[in-house]
Amino acid sequence: MPPHALPAQPPVPRPPWRGLALLAAAVLLAHLALLGLAPMAVGLHPSPLANKFSTRTIVIAPPAAEAVAPQPAATAKPPPPKPARPRPVARPQAPAPAPENSAPAEAVGPDLTAQAPVEAGVPAEPAPQAVAPAPTEGASAAAGGSNAAGQAEAPVPQRIPGSVRLAFAVTGQQGTAPMQGVFGNLTWLQDGQQYDAQLSLNFLFRTIRSQQSNGVIGANGIEPARFSDKRRNEVASHFMRDQGTVVFSNNTPSVPLMPGAQDRLSVILQLGALMAGDPGRYPPGAAFAIQTVGPRDADIWIFKVEDDEKLSLQAGEFTARKLTRNPRKPFDDKVELWLAPELGYLPVRIKQTQSNGDFADLQLRSVESMRP
Repeated sequence: MPPHALPAQPPVPRPPWRGLALLAAAVLLAHLALLGLAPMAVGLHPSPLANKFSTRTIVIAPPAAEAVAPQPAATAKPPPPKPARPRPVARPQAPAPAPENSAPAEAVGPDLTAQAPVEAGVPAEPAPQAVAPAPTEGASAAAGGSNAAGQAEAPVPQRIPGSVRLAFAVTGQQGTAPMQGVFGNLTWLQDGQQYDAQLSLNFLFRTIRSQQSNGVIGANGIEPARFSDKRRNEVASHFMRDQGTVVFSNNTPSVPLMPGAQDRLSVILQLGALMAGDPGRYPPGAAFAIQTVGPRDADIWIFKVEDDEKLSLQAGEFTARKLTRNPRKPFDDKVELWLAPELGYLPVRIKQTQSNGDFADLQLRSVESMRP
């Protein structure tokens, strides 16, 4: 044996294969046992959304009737429907007997529509007293006397003038300047049912002021529907007879419409119609009280009958009955009318004086019969 040779080692025996397998299985089982017992010892971790869902279930839950199905035994029976109430049967009523003293349905007021021209002199039929309401503040009714407006003691005769044009020469005062070179025209047209009246003041070829009234001729005489006054701008008043009011175009509050109401132009012709219907009914000292509507307001105008006066005008000599409306309140105008019997009590002179002293005096120049 050589000196450097190592003694031979006996071979290391290899562990048997079965033993290794058993050892590996034992280790694996030990790990599995540890992993399976740990969760069971500490318990499950609650989900972080569990509490949130539990608090929001009240909000998102469906309605109670749908969430829980009702048990058949506990189902409440709906109340029986209420029987419908029987409607009372309308019993036919016997018509009320007509009053014994009622007027027949065909009875109408007197016809004032068929008016002849002024110079024909045909008298008109009488009309109700509502045309001239009873005066106020102590003034007596026009000659015949009456109670409150609308309470007529007897029919009042009238004569509506025929269509005519009256031409006037105009003098007056405006401030410090006298009114010169001004002419006026009063045109009255009526066809027996409707009328149109216009009063204009003209300087050279220009109209400086114009008033217009139109309406119907009815049982109460002249019944205006619209009145307008135009200088630079036009303002108007409307007679709403179905509503019983007067409405103004400038948004002034409306006023009640009284029986027999007139406007500032038609009142002149209505007074003449009353005078022409029965001149003896209105002697000096009598008075008319008529609601007179302007373009912005309405008031009771009282015209007092004065003595006759003789006038010498361009149109001729006239003996005229004078009527005066005196002012009763500040800023009221004084109005003076001269109505001539020989012209059917049409105006032959009209004078209007304002509170500041300005006035216009219209005196008749000519008369021309017209056709409507």
